[in-house]
Amino acid sequence: MTDTPSQGGPQNGQDGQEDIAALAKGGRTNMMGFLLRLLARIPFLFIAGRLYGTEALGVFAYALVVIELIALVCSLGEKRGLALRLAESEEHPSNLVFDAMLVAVILSAIPAIILWFVPIAMFPSGAFNDLDRLLVWAIPAFALTEIVLAAQAYKYDIATTVRARAVVEPWTISIMAGVFFYIIPDNGLTMAYLVSIYAGLLVGLWSFLRTYGLPKGWRPGPVRLGKMVWRAIPLVTADAIEWGTRRLDIFILGLFAGPAAVGIYWMAQQIASLPQKLKTSFEPILGPVITKNLKTKNYGAIASQVCQVGFWIIAAQFAIALALGVPGEAVMGLTGPDFVSGTGALAFLLAAEVVAGTAVVCEAVLVYIARLRNLWISISTIALQAVLTVALIMLVEHLEYGEPFKAAAAAGALMLALGIMSLVKALFLARLLGHTINPLRWPLVWAAGPAVVVGYAATWLPEWAELIIGIPAILATYGWVIWHKGFGPEDRVLFKKSVVK
Repeated sequence: MTDTPSQGGPQNGQDGQEDIAALAKGGRTNMMGFLLRLLARIPFLFIAGRLYGTEALGVFAYALVVIELIALVCSLGEKRGLALRLAESEEHPSNLVFDAMLVAVILSAIPAIILWFVPIAMFPSGAFNDLDRLLVWAIPAFALTEIVLAAQAYKYDIATTVRARAVVEPWTISIMAGVFFYIIPDNGLTMAYLVSIYAGLLVGLWSFLRTYGLPKGWRPGPVRLGKMVWRAIPLVTADAIEWGTRRLDIFILGLFAGPAAVGIYWMAQQIASLPQKLKTSFEPILGPVITKNLKTKNYGAIASQVCQVGFWIIAAQFAIALALGVPGEAVMGLTGPDFVSGTGALAFLLAAEVVAGTAVVCEAVLVYIARLRNLWISISTIALQAVLTVALIMLVEHLEYGEPFKAAAAAGALMLALGIMSLVKALFLARLLGHTINPLRWPLVWAAGPAVVVGYAATWLPEWAELIIGIPAILATYGWVIWHKGFGPEDRVLFKKSVVK
């Protein structure tokens, strides 16, 4: 750990300040989106837990593992790769984006048709009907949304991502899950998800067409598209593996436990994934800034930006993790009494999000300068996670503990695997750039101490007061300490609307 505001070398004066300003502005916008997403996600979790129950959630969660993984692959890693293609090419930008969109539609149609005729791959329990099959058409919509939002991010338009991902999608799924429960209760969750994905796509397409317009002289030949797909393979694989580390646990847990246990774990994962969204707050804007500095080989600036953004992410994630983890039983109890047994899994999952912050910002650079080696690190991580997950679940079975302990074991394996990955990727990136990569600072510990004490005191209050008073008290205590003891001038740029003229 370090007490310095940032590391990694000089920022080259005004250019460096402008980069930090751009990162701060994009992250600030998306952090507001995180708060909006939080407000929208709470009703969905409440509705899903109270109305649909643990078993229905388990079936739904397993189907999403299949759908979202396929959709991520079909998006060709353009969430990060599109920025580099747009920066390198002299062709009309809209043509390049439409290349990716065309390939995504073609690739998406193939698995969608297969799953339509073989739905058992999405619903291995056999609990599905014809309406549930419609979920396969979320694949092309999900992939296209990733691409158009990446295109907008290249133009530093993060507001569209916020509108699509933090407002339209979560509020749509929350509202429609409630509506569909009284119309088609057996299919309510899957249909609500499908409607929300297409609603988000429409928002992204509207902004994209206004920004880029239609293609000009577009001739998407098979050779050209084939080269694009071939070049994207390492990035797609890395994205799929990174995403898979957050879903492999559900898959393995489904092999060792029933749908109810999977549903409980999924609910804990949804709550724990709220701080995960903070990592993605900086991804869209970090790509363009990094590619600009790679062109000039300004490795010191890149290292400094990685440390700066890494600290912002970890500081914010730690705050959310403490606020949700210390009163964990009360938080899980909001979604229904059957979910309280997932408190242990929630604690491990929140810790996993914190330790993964370093790996995320390091990978934002590694995918550009060491794609294949970064890929092998990611492959090793998911293999390690698989081994740890199976080993810990088998240990729980050997000790004859109940289903909730299996969920906690899967979460603990994830935390260990992501922690090791963060350490390895930070050391690897430091060697490539020739500058130290260390976003951790001692004020994180100083802020956590009093926040935990305040949170523990709040657990003696009635459950409603523990949530209404305890969570804000934890955040306020942590925030006061980190602001006065941990944030330097460059850190406070994140909270200023106008930082560079």
